Amino acid sequence: MAAVELRQVVKSYDGKNKVIHGVDLDIAHGEFVVFVGPSGCGKSTLLRMVAGLEPITGGEVLIDGAVVNDMPPRSRDIAMVFQDYALYPHKNLYDNMAFGLRLRKTPEAEIKQRVGDAAALLKIDHMLQRKPRELSGGQRQRVAIGRAIVRQPKVFLFDEPLSNLDAQLRNEMRTEIKRLHQRLGATIIYVTHDQTEAMTLADRICVLQAGHKMQYDTPDAIYNHPAALFVAGFTGAPPMNLSDCTLVDGQADLGGVRLPLPAGLARAAASASRLKIGVRPENVSLAALNATDIKLPAEVMLLEPLGSETLVTMKLGNTEWITRCAASFKERRGHKLDLFVPAEALRLFDAVSGQAVTL
Repeated sequence: MAAVELRQVVKSYDGKNKVIHGVDLDIAHGEFVVFVGPSGCGKSTLLRMVAGLEPITGGEVLIDGAVVNDMPPRSRDIAMVFQDYALYPHKNLYDNMAFGLRLRKTPEAEIKQRVGDAAALLKIDHMLQRKPRELSGGQRQRVAIGRAIVRQPKVFLFDEPLSNLDAQLRNEMRTEIKRLHQRLGATIIYVTHDQTEAMTLADRICVLQAGHKMQYDTPDAIYNHPAALFVAGFTGAPPMNLSDCTLVDGQADLGGVRLPLPAGLARAAASASRLKIGVRPENVSLAALNATDIKLPAEVMLLEPLGSETLVTMKLGNTEWITRCAASFKERRGHKLDLFVPAEALRLFDAVSGQAVTL
């Protein structure tokens, strides 16, 4: 395993318009880092530049301390797992996994050992003589991962490896990839548009938007302390409640409903011309958990039963917030009630710059 560094990495296809804008990242030995963002944000392009499949327009990529900008993919000591498996249909699983090692003139005895160990780890050792067409999507992806493992590379690169699987298989494979990282202790860079994958797999997450690094931090920090409006609105299911507000006497006014703000936060937001306030749905409750919780009058607008809980859309002033309620919540549209929010759960954002207001 090895550390990976990106220093002001830039990508442009026409020499004028940038698709990656000076991204800096430090990925430690054995760290699992996830690039996440919407389609077209540049996450796969960034991964392919690390792999050497895309030339770098500017900046540097370092693997294990060495600059690899001009190094071909085969010399970077990386292994990549693709979305479409990329298996040879005419070869059995053993030969698919052994193919790369044979190209490197690895002794056959060592190939047998490595393929056997990887197949056992992935629970496919009983099907090594089968062809890819005889396998399910999840089994094919295990073979693709096994082909990467036998290489024993410095860095594993995963490009949306689970996006072709159904929901149940995706959950199973996500768990297997997490276990695999724990056993191998390998450096992994993983691309996905699925925030659940990102939150559950990553040691750190890099959130990308239009080729810009919006935040690079732990899943906890990304979720609970988003550095930008985009991060707050992109992460979470449902995402953070975000509403336009104005600052009046140290309070956030939502159009007739006011939320008292911590004094330091109100002072920090005073210079912003436009503000948005945010709170996670699970921080909006029907009962006060602490004496200092902010009480807000609300009206029920919509119920979305999910079995284990019900998502309830509430109207507050001129905005709407979603809260997570017990599955037993049955109040109808128009019912008026009080909501409670801890002041420390509130987040403020400069609506012009898109950045979080911090103390």
